[in-house]
Amino acid sequence: MKNIVIFVSGNGTNCENIINHFSGSSKARVCLVISNRADAKALEKARRHNVETAVISKSQLNDSSYLLPVLKAHDTDLIVLAGFLLMIPGYLIDAYKHRMINLHPALLPKFGGKGMYGRHVHEAVKAAGEKETGMTVHWVSRECDGGEIIAQYKTPVSAGDTADDIAEKEHELELKYFPKVIDDLL
Repeated sequence: MKNIVIFVSGNGTNCENIINHFSGSSKARVCLVISNRADAKALEKARRHNVETAVISKSQLNDSSYLLPVLKAHDTDLIVLAGFLLMIPGYLIDAYKHRMINLHPALLPKFGGKGMYGRHVHEAVKAAGEKETGMTVHWVSRECDGGEIIAQYKTPVSAGDTADDIAEKEHELELKYFPKVIDDLL
């Protein structure tokens, strides 16, 4: 049985979707959800599914002597970043090389990098007049959104779509495909 740890900062729709996907699986389970925000709705959702949760500060995230033992205690096989808004420190990237993935709400390499998260991405897609957008799952590397791409899924963008419309279309892809990509990786 593989152990998945999810890092999240917000509402946790993807987090809950991943928990549900692996519920009852003999292959893997979500054993811990970590957030940098005590008020993240993702923590409530994880607790409702009896998944252990933890809140860490930015200084704890950057402290290898704090975080690595936590991950080791949970026999972490894969770290999944699902809307985690802090930069991952180098020591953690090195310790979990090719065992940490991120979901990005655009078709990388377009619309990636520092400051490109959430609504900012969808507004940039709209402003650029893109005909399609999508989601990218990639390995986490030391370059922000620069890790090797694992999978991409696309959806059309219409001229009349607002940033909210684009966000909704892209989020539908996340809910449909993100757990499957994780499952295939394991």
